[in-house]
Amino acid sequence: MAKKARELSALEVKNLTTEGFHFVGGVAGLALQVLKSGGRSWVLRMVIGTRRRDMGLGGYPDVTLAQAREGARAARAKVRAGIDPIDEARNAKSALKASQMALITFKQAAESYIDSHKAGWRNEKHAKQWTSTLTAYAYPKIGHVLVKDVELPQVLGVLEPIWKTKTETASRLRGRIESVLDWATARNYRQGLNPARWKGHLDKLLPKPSKVAKVEHHDALPISDVGAFMFELRKHDGVGAKALEFAILTAARSGEVRGATWPEIDKDAKVWVIPGERMKAGREHRVPLTDQTIQILDALPRIAGSNYVFTAPRGGQLSDMTLSAVIRRMGAPCVPHGFRSSFRDWVSERTNYPSDMAEMALAHTISDKVEAAYRRGDMFEKRRQMMADWAMFCDTVETKGNAAPPTPSYELIGRITHEMPPPTNSL
Repeated sequence: MAKKARELSALEVKNLTTEGFHFVGGVAGLALQVLKSGGRSWVLRMVIGTRRRDMGLGGYPDVTLAQAREGARAARAKVRAGIDPIDEARNAKSALKASQMALITFKQAAESYIDSHKAGWRNEKHAKQWTSTLTAYAYPKIGHVLVKDVELPQVLGVLEPIWKTKTETASRLRGRIESVLDWATARNYRQGLNPARWKGHLDKLLPKPSKVAKVEHHDALPISDVGAFMFELRKHDGVGAKALEFAILTAARSGEVRGATWPEIDKDAKVWVIPGERMKAGREHRVPLTDQTIQILDALPRIAGSNYVFTAPRGGQLSDMTLSAVIRRMGAPCVPHGFRSSFRDWVSERTNYPSDMAEMALAHTISDKVEAAYRRGDMFEKRRQMMADWAMFCDTVETKGNAAPPTPSYELIGRITHEMPPPTNSL
């Protein structure tokens, strides 16, 4: 048992300024430790089990002599009862810290999830879509709710108001809420099953998205009208019009064309290599360049300080509305992405090229995992001939019988001539 020192008074304790341990009496092992810096704190030295341990009781003078002796007596009482007061205090502190850390809201959890995952997403736009849908629909209702308290009623409160009217958005939102809650569970911010899970849970409470909303495909031109459209498109000299023509001839996505850079283009080899990080499937994609696409590239100016093939007037990448704006000015009932459908229809209805070659040209993911595992090549040279035939088809304005001049079924030329002002060189 520790030897009891002479019991010092409060005034005597106040005058202790020499560096080291000063036992103050009253409780065995209680000492005031004076540091080299001049700081002073209470320490209780005692044997717990077979180990000698020092237990801190707080700083002096915030903790008075009387309070230190009271705390020391309580600690020694716990030791006599078989309890380690140091471990007990450490565990209590750890539990408090864990409890405080778990008190994060759904919005805080969602923001942390986005921040930790956005580096692995295809592009910045994906992160913005996450943020925009959660901000518009989830945060107003459950953003302030502690993530550990988000349960089925809260999830349904977010989804049900838009499930029938904005089904696709609601379906994506559900998946995003599920991911955030899974992340929170993995980080020990919540426990139990995920209330936003679909299979075996929400699928019993909400109708399948496919049953609620009809899938709307991108508007596309009939293949018989593609040539006439291209004839009118080439009357426009803006960069947006050239980017649209390039997208049609390559059957590429708008974002792939708008993000194209000169280092990706090899005009000598007539190939455009799109890196995987810019592709929807995350894999590098090679696009054969035809004589027509090379002509477009040759006519484009090289903008100092920009690597983009199609540079916006103020520099940088064209906006995602630029190509659509060109089509709207032309009065055509389609969207840029629809020309990929027109290309696919042309392959199926006007050629003998195999469907898998067309799918490769469109950079579609192979749904059959077995087929995907055995497919190694990309049919590049065969696709080169197919794209040359597609470019030739786009150069041909089809006529109906002996009618001339050719006019597409939606009266595109009439709209441009009579309803639109003369075309300009703007985007």
